[in-house]
Amino acid sequence: MTSPASASDVRYQVLEFDQLDGWSQDDHAQALKVFLNTCRDMKDADWRALCKFAEADPDPRQFFELFFRPVLIDDGNDAMFTGYFEPELDGDLYQSARFRYPIYAMPPEALKSNPWFTRRQILGTDIMKGRGLEIAWVDDPVELFFLQIQGSGRVRLPNGRSIRVGYRGANGHPYRSIGVELVRRGVYDAHQVSADVIKSWVRRNPDEGRELLLHNPSYVFFREVSKVPSDQGPLGAMNRSVTAMRTIAVDPSYVQLGAPVWIEKEGEKPLHRLMIAQDTGSAIKGAQRADVFFGTGDKAGREAGRLRDPGRMFVLMPIQRAYALLPESAI
Repeated sequence: MTSPASASDVRYQVLEFDQLDGWSQDDHAQALKVFLNTCRDMKDADWRALCKFAEADPDPRQFFELFFRPVLIDDGNDAMFTGYFEPELDGDLYQSARFRYPIYAMPPEALKSNPWFTRRQILGTDIMKGRGLEIAWVDDPVELFFLQIQGSGRVRLPNGRSIRVGYRGANGHPYRSIGVELVRRGVYDAHQVSADVIKSWVRRNPDEGRELLLHNPSYVFFREVSKVPSDQGPLGAMNRSVTAMRTIAVDPSYVQLGAPVWIEKEGEKPLHRLMIAQDTGSAIKGAQRADVFFGTGDKAGREAGRLRDPGRMFVLMPIQRAYALLPESAI
């Protein structure tokens, strides 16, 4: 588990672009397009100025190389890349014998109380009953649990249309990984654990599986976001659509949302690419921690679930910000 670092323990290293492995081979135009999708929402004057210049159709690679410097932020924890996706669930707007597991909107009192009730209390009592907070009902509590981990998804209705739901908030309790818990119990070794493996175990062991899901006290509430066009990705933390294989979720304590981030990871499918930090996640903690968005549906889910690789990542910061982070002796 990543431990938070104090400001004095964080180290910064400014590099040149020719020190990034694979930089010259990337599609900088695609990265610039994704950067433009959210840079207009960045408030700081230097970011807004860079966004204005990016809108003037510059040469993409020159734009990044001229105005940014790659910065390695080291908080003392190893880098780790995982993946996430937008799941698709079967459901209905009305409760029935098949569709009996609710996707909840956020209760007003949960907005004001942090933490609020735990997952066990929310699901095991009448706290949510009779309040009209159900956005939709789905047929699989396991898929619903993983929808909460992903933070957004689509619900396929019996009439053929779909609605979209996005993250509204959480109950304020810390996220506990049920995969880590299965390893702790000796059910699996760490390298064996994936979303599909966990789902299969829970379904094979319904009583123990139900209790395992309750091991995670964190509970996520949603809002309907069906106005987002179906050909665009779900809304991220910046309230803009995220882009498959160009958006990452980061820890905003270390990485500013909207910033370009260069990632390098090896493993089964190496990835050296300029991404944009447009999302966050309750399990994404640390300066060298990132979640890659893979897209929508089962195929994206399988690919995202297999990703758990080390590597390194560099935040592209405006030049003056990058050098301001260094001690005077290093300049």
